[in-house]
Parts: sequence; structure tokens; C-alpha cells
Amino acid sequence: MMPAFGASLIHDTETERAIGKLVLPLAQAANIPESRMKIHIINDEDFNAFVMGGEDIYVYTGLLKQIKNPNALQAVVAHELGHTLGGHMAQMSERMAAEMKRTMLIQALGVGLMVAGGNPSLGAGVLAGSSGVAQQSMLAFTRDEERIADNMGVDLMVRAKQNPGGFITVFEQMHEITGAMESKINPNRVNHPLTMERLNNVKQQIAKAKPEIWDELDVAGYELVRAKLVGYLDDAKQVREKYPYSDKSNAAIYARAIANMRGGNLDGARMGTETLISRNPDNPYFYELLGDIEYQFGHYDDSVVAYEKSIALAGDAPQIQTALALVLTERKKSGDLVRAIELCKRAILSEPAPLTYWVLARAYGDDDPGRSAWALAEYYNMIGKNNDARTYAKRAQKELGKTEAEYIKAGDILHGNTHQK
Repeated sequence: MMPAFGASLIHDTETERAIGKLVLPLAQAANIPESRMKIHIINDEDFNAFVMGGEDIYVYTGLLKQIKNPNALQAVVAHELGHTLGGHMAQMSERMAAEMKRTMLIQALGVGLMVAGGNPSLGAGVLAGSSGVAQQSMLAFTRDEERIADNMGVDLMVRAKQNPGGFITVFEQMHEITGAMESKINPNRVNHPLTMERLNNVKQQIAKAKPEIWDELDVAGYELVRAKLVGYLDDAKQVREKYPYSDKSNAAIYARAIANMRGGNLDGARMGTETLISRNPDNPYFYELLGDIEYQFGHYDDSVVAYEKSIALAGDAPQIQTALALVLTERKKSGDLVRAIELCKRAILSEPAPLTYWVLARAYGDDDPGRSAWALAEYYNMIGKNNDARTYAKRAQKELGKTEAEYIKAGDILHGNTHQK
């Protein structure tokens, strides 16, 4: 399956952690250290996923929204890891990989999804970069390579004690999507094996596997992630079709609450979210959503309480820390800006992101113009606006002492010694 250029990456703690939990046993079976594995969610409707460098795993929102079984998602990732284990990715040059990462822009769910265009503003949240998706095929694996990747993926699933039957599920679903088109194709005239050929092949491979007691998966958590993506990324009509009001499940209420928030029905959104919290008082992401809703109401005190509860439950969660910091820069009670700076610094240490630097600049504000300018320089550097980055780096150096860390970091931007994350 193929990478995308100029794509928009969804940055969401809940989604990344849920997918990471599913992928971790596969990565361990493939001898990929957990500390080096990174999940990236691409905002695109394609039924797709790929692995770059053996450690960066990219999953499309279209795949997540369409695959209802978490075990089938594991199969897709196992296939892509099979390409890596089989050495098929060696033909992708470092230059292509660098270009891939350079052109991807990151957007956040929650408060970060509401404003498009890459220009931060207030009231409805902040979006650090927005982009259309331009697909460009980089690799065309041969029929043999695809078959090998499938076989190695099945073997990887078995070694990881994950049910390889997920391959059957995903190929059956793919056949529903592509079967009519593939029936008109001469299988000898295409590089990829047809879906039915791949389905029959994995059935044979799975039949050879010794019976195992497969690990239990968090199906409910996966359903919540899918509902969250639908709620944020689909229009209101699509949300109602997928999660009608007759559906009282947590996933359905989650999707509808998010859709209500996006549509301006904040009372309905809060009611649904409070129902979820009453059912699941230890779920950090329901409090995160409540924080988003109260923020949009302008109820900053209630938003802060909800975000603080979310962070207490979620632990190290840079995106939620940034969201709380943003609200604090709006509320501006005594100690709020100091707390916002602390939160942003913690988030940056864990996972640098454009939005976090932008909020940090707001927190420093007029009280510390040098560090505020440096933070904006980092923000513009990360979203690829090099001229703006240099302008603010120069401004920072005029305000800061030459031995201060931010002065030196601003110099790195001016001299091109940084890399886009």
C-alpha cells in the first residue's frame, strides 16, 4: 500500500494510544523496540496503511473508519511490516522518506480541529497547519512481494499471539470494495495479486498455523476511536446514518456528542459527554471532550477542571496538556500563564508540536517578548514558513542574552541547523 504526499496528519492522544496498543505486540514480534515505534494517523479516506523505516507506522483514517474489527487492522499493519521484514522497502530512498515527512502537516483533534488554514485564532480552537491530500505512488510491489508480505504478516501475527484470522476479515472486506472492478481485470496484467488470490493464499497459510489461544483485544476502545474519527471528520448526516439516535452504545453517544459540538449544539454535546462520564468515570478522553465543549462555551473554569481531570487520568498526554495551556492563556487568572508555560514545556519535551509552540508564545506574551518571539520562530519553522521563522528568530535574539538557551535555539533556526519534526 502506498504513502501519501502533502497529507495531513491527525494528532490525537486517544487514537494513537489505541492503535499503538494493537500494534505493539506485532512490533515486539518484529524486534522493533517500543521506544522507537511511532504511530501516525493520516487524514485521508483511502483504505490504506504503510510502514516507513520499519518503525514509523502510518494508518489512514479511511481504513480506521471502515475496518470494524481491531484484529483486521492488526492484519493490515502486519502485512506492511511483512514488506519491511522482507526487505521490500529498501528501494525507498532516504530522500523520499525525508520529503514524505517534510510535506506532512499535523492537525489536532479536539480544540485543534476547529480552525483551518494554519493561522491560529481564538474561540473555536487552533489548527497548526492544514493541507489537502495529494496521492503519489512511490512503490509498485510485485505479485510475489505482496504474497511474501502476506505470508510474513500471518507468521508475525502468530508469533505475536494475535489471531491471524484478521487477514481473512480484511481481504473479505477489500473484496466487497474492489470485487466488481477486479472481475474485469486480467490478473496477469497487473503487479498486485487480486484480492481473492490473496484471500485464498492467507487461508492456506493460516490453516498451517498451530492452534493458539490468541490475546484478547480492546474491542470497545477501538470502537470509541472509530466513533471519534467519524464524529470529527464526517458530516452530520453521515454521523446520524452510522450512529442513529436509537443506538445507545458509548461509541454512538461519543460520535454524536462530537458532531453536536462541531455543529454548534453545545448543550447536546455536553449532555452526551456527561452521560459517557457517568458510565465511564475513569476514561480520560471523555473529560478531554468535556474540556473542549466548555472551552467553546467560554466556561474557562469548567474547561480547566475537565482538562485537569483528563490529564490526571491519561498521564503524559502532550496534546491535552497543550489544550489546557491554551485555555489558561485565555482565562489569565493569577498563576495561569506560569502554569501554561510549564504545561507547554512538558509537552514539548515529550512531543514537540507546532500548536504547543504557538500556545507557549501566547503564554510568554508581552511579559517575555524574547521567548515569545523564539516560540513563534519554532512554530513557523515546524509548519515550513521559513521566512516567518527567521523574522521571529532575529526578533528573539534582539531581546535575549547571548548565553540564554532560547537565543541559541533561535540561532539554530537562523543558520538552518534545525530539522522539521
